[in-house]
Amino acid sequence: PGLRAGPRPRRAAAAAASPLPWGRFAAWIDCVCVVTFDLELGQAMEVRDSRPGMGTAFSFRLRQAGGSRSSPFQDDGRYNREAPLTLQREAAHYFGYVYFRQVKDSSMRRGYFQKSLVLVSRLPYVNLFQCLLQLIAPEYFDKLEPCLEAVCNEIDQWPPPVPGQTLNLPVMGVVIQVLGSFSPFLIQNLLPAPLVLPSAPPHPPVLIHIQMLWELMLLGEPMVVMAPCPSVSSEMVLALTSCLAPLRYCCDFRPYFTIHDSEFKEYTTRTQAPPNIVVGVTNPFFIKTLQHWPHILRVGELRMAGDLPKQVKVKKLAKLKTLDTKPGIYTSYKTFLHKDKTLIKRLLKGIQRKRPSEVQSALLRRHLLELTQSFIIPLEHYMASLMPLQRAITPWKNPPQIRPFCQEDFMKSLEHAGPQLTCVLKGDWLGLYRRFFKSPNFDGWFRQRHREMSQKLEALHLEAICEADIVAWMKDKSEVEIVDLVLKLREKLVRARCQHLPVKEETLQRVSLYIDTIIGSLPEDLQAVLHHP
Repeated sequence: PGLRAGPRPRRAAAAAASPLPWGRFAAWIDCVCVVTFDLELGQAMEVRDSRPGMGTAFSFRLRQAGGSRSSPFQDDGRYNREAPLTLQREAAHYFGYVYFRQVKDSSMRRGYFQKSLVLVSRLPYVNLFQCLLQLIAPEYFDKLEPCLEAVCNEIDQWPPPVPGQTLNLPVMGVVIQVLGSFSPFLIQNLLPAPLVLPSAPPHPPVLIHIQMLWELMLLGEPMVVMAPCPSVSSEMVLALTSCLAPLRYCCDFRPYFTIHDSEFKEYTTRTQAPPNIVVGVTNPFFIKTLQHWPHILRVGELRMAGDLPKQVKVKKLAKLKTLDTKPGIYTSYKTFLHKDKTLIKRLLKGIQRKRPSEVQSALLRRHLLELTQSFIIPLEHYMASLMPLQRAITPWKNPPQIRPFCQEDFMKSLEHAGPQLTCVLKGDWLGLYRRFFKSPNFDGWFRQRHREMSQKLEALHLEAICEADIVAWMKDKSEVEIVDLVLKLREKLVRARCQHLPVKEETLQRVSLYIDTIIGSLPEDLQAVLHHP
C-alpha cells in the first residue's frame, strides 16, 4: 500500500470569515480520501485533507490512533451538550462514509478499475453523508480533482451543525435542507427515508428475531453480522446499534470490518472472550475465524417479494461451518421476554404485500422505542428518587450527596412501578434487569444520569447562595471563615462556567457580585491579596 498526498483545495475568499482556515469544513468533515484499489499492490490512498459505472454506498467506524490531533474546528462542547446522545460527536472514533465504484477496464490486469471516495467525520450522520456522496461521487469520477476542490469550498461555507435549527446546506447546485430538532435529523427532498440514523432493513431473520436482537443489544453482547456485501453489513450493524434509542448504545461497533483492520487479531483470538462489540463482515474467511463468538447473525440479499421462509429458527453455532450457510441467527441465547407475535405477523405480511420499506421501518422503530422506554422509565423513576430534596440544600453547607443506587431496592420498586404498566410483553423482566446491570450500557446510562444529577445539585446550591442574606452571615464570622467562603465561591463559579451547569447567567452574575461584596468588607491588605489571586 502507498500513500500519496493530493493538493490542498483552494479556499474561496468568502470563507475568510471562519475563525480558522477550513474551520467550517472541519465542523462537518475531518477529511476526504480517494482510495484506489490495486489488485497487485493493495490499497493506495490519495488524501484530500480538510486543511488543504455503478456505485455502492456503505460506512465504517475506526478508532482514533494514539495522541491528539489538531483540528481547525474549535469545539467548545456546545454541540454535544445540546444534541441527543445518539447524534453526539465522537471523541475516540471516526466514521467513514464510502462510495465505491467498480468498472470494467481491459487495460487493468484483472479487468476491473476500483476506486472509493470516502468522507471521514466524527459525526454519526449516516444518511446525510451518504446523500452527499450520491451527489458528489459520480461527478468526481467524471471530473476528478477540480470537482472535489469546488465541493470542499462549498462545504466550507456551511453553517456549523446546531441542534434545533433548520439548516440549508448548498452543494453542487442543490440545497440539502436539514430540518428541525435533530431528533430525528431530517433531510428534505433528497432521500426516500429521510433520517440521519439508519433504518432497519426488513430482512426476515431480523424481523422474526427482533425481540432477541433487541435484548442482545441492550445487554451489550458480542455479535457478528455476516452479510453478502458492505452496504448490507453496515446498514444492519447501524440499525442494530440504533434500536435502543433513546438509550445510548455504549459498546463498540464496526459497521464494516475486514481482515486488514488493526483489531483483526484482537477480535479473532480464542485465548480470551470476545469484546462487547457488534462487527459487520462480508469475507467468508470470518465464518471460521469468528465461529467462537456467542452470537452470529447471517443475512442474505434483501428480497421484497413474497417468497418468505416458513420459519427462520434459532440455530446452533456448531452448524455455522459452510460457505452456503443459510440466513438466520446462530446462538444458544434464551430470551428473557416473549415474542410479540402480532408485530411479527404485521411485518411479515408487509413484506408479502410489498409494503414500502419506510413504513415497515416506522412500525419496527415505534415498537422498539416503546419497548426501550418501558424498560428505561422504571430506572429513570428510581434514579430520580435518589436525588436529595431541595429543602435539604442550604447555602452555607456543601450540597448533600446523591444516595447510592441499590439494585435490590430498585427490584422491589418494580412490583408497583415496573415495565408491566406500559408494555404488554410478558417474561422475566427481573432477570433482564439483573443481566443489564452487568452491561456497559447500564454503566454508560448510570454515569450520564449521575453526572446530570450532580450538576443539578451544584446549580441548586448556587441558587440557594444567591437567595441568602450574605451580609447577615458575615456578622459573626472570622476573617479566616470569610476568606474561605470567597475561595469556595470562586471555585464554584469557575466550575459552573467550565462545566456549563444548568444555571442562569443572572445567578452567576449575582454570585460574582457577592464575592465582590465579601471582599469589600475585608481589610485592605486582604482585599489586595484576594483581588490578585
